[in-house]
Amino acid sequence: MKILDRYIITTYLKTFLSVFVILMLIFVLQTVWLYIKELAGKDLDIIVIVKFLAYFMPKLIPLVLPLTILLASIMVFGSFAENYEFAAMKSTGISLQRAMSGLSVFIVGLGIITFLFSNNVIPWAELNSYNLRRNIAKIKPSMAIAEGQFNAIESTNYNIKVEKKSGDRNQYLENVTIHVKGDNGRTNATVIKSKTGELASSENSNVLKLILNDGHFYNDVTPKKRADRNKKPFAKSKFETKIINIDLSQMNNVDFDEQSQTDKYNMLDISGLNKTIDSLVIKYNDEHDAFATNLQLRSGLNKPPPTSKKVVDSLRYTGPILELFNTQNKKTLVDVASKSMISSKQLIISKENTTKNSKIYLNKHIISLHEKFALGFACVILFFVGAPLGALIRKGGIGLPMVIAILLFLTYHFIGIFATNSAKSGDFNPILAPWVSTLVMLPLSIFLTKRATADRGLFDFSSISEPFKKIFKIKEKDSVDYKYLLDYTNEELVDTINNYESLGHNETTRYKAIETLKARDFSTSDLRASGINIDKNYDTSETIKQDYIDHSKFALVLYIIGVALLILFFVFKNNKLLPLATASIQLSIISLVLYVVYYIKSIINTFQFYNHINKKQNKPNVFLLILGLPFYFVAYLFLNEKMKSDLKANCLESLK
Repeated sequence: MKILDRYIITTYLKTFLSVFVILMLIFVLQTVWLYIKELAGKDLDIIVIVKFLAYFMPKLIPLVLPLTILLASIMVFGSFAENYEFAAMKSTGISLQRAMSGLSVFIVGLGIITFLFSNNVIPWAELNSYNLRRNIAKIKPSMAIAEGQFNAIESTNYNIKVEKKSGDRNQYLENVTIHVKGDNGRTNATVIKSKTGELASSENSNVLKLILNDGHFYNDVTPKKRADRNKKPFAKSKFETKIINIDLSQMNNVDFDEQSQTDKYNMLDISGLNKTIDSLVIKYNDEHDAFATNLQLRSGLNKPPPTSKKVVDSLRYTGPILELFNTQNKKTLVDVASKSMISSKQLIISKENTTKNSKIYLNKHIISLHEKFALGFACVILFFVGAPLGALIRKGGIGLPMVIAILLFLTYHFIGIFATNSAKSGDFNPILAPWVSTLVMLPLSIFLTKRATADRGLFDFSSISEPFKKIFKIKEKDSVDYKYLLDYTNEELVDTINNYESLGHNETTRYKAIETLKARDFSTSDLRASGINIDKNYDTSETIKQDYIDHSKFALVLYIIGVALLILFFVFKNNKLLPLATASIQLSIISLVLYVVYYIKSIINTFQFYNHINKKQNKPNVFLLILGLPFYFVAYLFLNEKMKSDLKANCLESLK
């Protein structure tokens, strides 16, 4: 058995490493393309480029590793099934679980390593990549003066504009305008205009030498007296030739190893995040308490009210409170209350954004903490999705496994993105958000593993296609049209039911005849009275089926109302119609809760029906029933057709 485990692990590792390298290369190229604007034209050293990629590669692991495990699992186990290697294993008594056991230990170990990696290496990469990007951003492109626009020269006070450039090196300039900022660094204190100019410095020089010809020089003058400043005096001069030397030595003097920020939430490990979360929670609660105390003080509730000259028994008095005071005190009380309410309202509005941002910042730390744990579990779960799925589809290689893996991964990835974004804004639980995509894949992994273990197909396509054919009334080429039964009399229909074999009919014709009689308002008792022997247990089957129809219809109506109101809630919320949004979400919750109640009732009816007819094996799969909860349209159609088909079989069995 050790040889078999070694063979499976070796085969898996070869595929795993190949896929990992290819996917990492793809994502690295995508990263370069994403940040090309930050890197291009800055004459960066090759070491800086290598550092940039080295810092970004660990950040790609949460994307690359789960996809690699999923794709490699489907490819390897699909290849085993396609080449009948699993068939050979099963012939010697080796089950799928046993074949997966050695690889499962490896995947669990990989999940633990992934957790340690996400707790130590990824925060280090986030820290260095973030600060390296900030340092690269300080470097401006090598000196290039564009035509028709002002070009600010970093680390200097010069802003240069030229109308046209010419010459073999674009060194000759026409209509040059230069703005030079003053000592405060904000206003343009000097303006220089010339008809022509020339860039005389070499390409690699740290000094920009600019020769201007036939121009004017304007300079603002700042007098000592305030009264003279209001006159806005300036000095003007004319020149034939003026040479300006601009020092560029400090423009690209950047330390790439400088780390100006080290406390961002994705730069911290578990201990750092726990410490920061505790500090943020304490700070948030302290700010909340301080704000509440401030509002209480502003309300004036702690101040004694104006004294009333009227003496009234407060225990017996039930009239308006203002009647206890004279007119002047009434006016004072109303004025104080009005000003207090306006002031408190303004304070609450101003505090709302600050509180919201603090909550978002706290949620980001909580999400980052749980993402470190969720990533390791996701690797294990996706393996138990990919491995049995490969064994079921029986296809190795790049084609179909690649398509299935990408579809599953996109589902996993986008569910995680939506949950995380909702949690950051406070619309979803930040603790649960990093686990949602993994929890969605968990029942799928259990379902696929059970199917593969039982050596059953991925889907029973006949059980899927038949309901669709019935729903959309798709007939086979050789199907029989039973409309001719509508022309039969009641006696002829009864004769068809009792003597169908001698008349050359089949079981389906017999059941269609019963349905025709029921359409003519015949009850089951009437059928018995007409000479048709039906077991009385069939009455119970019909009753349970009718209960199911009633409950499922209620569930469908409530589901439609709940989903429609939920959509309206997001529409109203985006348009800032808060009262309508609040009413919509409340009604939606009520409708969806009632929908769940009736859905559960319909499922109970389904189980009662199959227990009654002694066909427990025909019960719907629990996993499919759980999936039917959010996708009730599909579940409603399938369950209705399934119950209808099984009721028909029970009816025919009940005929004596």
